[in-house]
Amino acid sequence: MSIGKPRLAVTMGDPAGVGPEVIAGCWTDPRVHDAARLVVIGDRRLLEKAVAVRGVDVDVVTVRTLEDNLWTTSNSKVMGCLLCSAGDPNTLTLAQVSAQAGESAWRCVVRAMALVKTGRADAIVTAPLNKAALHAAGHFYPGHTELLAEMCGVREFAMMLYLPPALVSRCPHGLGVVHVTLHMALRDVFDNLTTAAVLEKIHLAHKALAAFGASPPRIAVAALNPHAGEDGLFGDEESRVIAPAVEQARAAGIQVTGPLPTDTLMVRARDGEFDAVVAMYHDQGHIALKLLGMHGAVNVTLGLPIVRTSVAHGTAFDRAWQGTAETSGMVAAIETAAALMQKR
Repeated sequence: MSIGKPRLAVTMGDPAGVGPEVIAGCWTDPRVHDAARLVVIGDRRLLEKAVAVRGVDVDVVTVRTLEDNLWTTSNSKVMGCLLCSAGDPNTLTLAQVSAQAGESAWRCVVRAMALVKTGRADAIVTAPLNKAALHAAGHFYPGHTELLAEMCGVREFAMMLYLPPALVSRCPHGLGVVHVTLHMALRDVFDNLTTAAVLEKIHLAHKALAAFGASPPRIAVAALNPHAGEDGLFGDEESRVIAPAVEQARAAGIQVTGPLPTDTLMVRARDGEFDAVVAMYHDQGHIALKLLGMHGAVNVTLGLPIVRTSVAHGTAFDRAWQGTAETSGMVAAIETAAALMQKR
């Protein structure tokens, strides 16, 4: 990492969605510049439009290379933009799925990854992309998580939704939820839920919370079925699939408990009993954590050789380009990425 505050490459996300507006809206927040040095990867004209929509006093300047003293000149009044887009932004239909928007979002992620891999940036913070737009552009990934994992050449990875300590006062290191299965139909969860997959996510959760300072991290593993299967009456995945993974993790020295009924698990975690929860599927983890802190939640990709964080919401076409998009998630994502880089 470079000397001084971490250098974060912030991707514009899907330009038809709230990404540009969220970036513009948080740019004048002193917390983001106290935490890191920033550059936005995207289309200058769209970022200027977003600045106007938000009504903030920010000058968007084109950055040709990251050696143009950008890392020392970017501040709450000046937004450096490293140009990366697809097509003329004047032809882009805002607040709708399009191949053009999907291609722009794709190119921004690729550019950001190249910067980190070559040491010209320290970490990536992403605004949301739209999965349908990504597919329309010919990039067939369920989302950022899988795309970044392929770019980094890793097989063991996970999405973690994370609440910083400020949002969960009884959790001194914050609270994370790691998902065993992620972007798939609910009917496919049962085919993809294996002991090896659960064990892998327990290890990733342990490593992630250790990076946030938990020593040792206390991990809880969620059950799949109601009442944790009720001794097999409501399903046997708990005893057949999940419990063996928990036992193997304990044998490896991890402080882990489960499988636990999910209707009370997140309350226990919120009250400080656990540092991270391993959820079996997307909504099991997402709904509970977002009820605790929707706007301040951060998406952290685990298992990568780089730090990548993101807002925990989507492109929100129903709110896009109206000047009302919530910006606290982007502030939290930037602060979290910076904190992780400083700990490294």
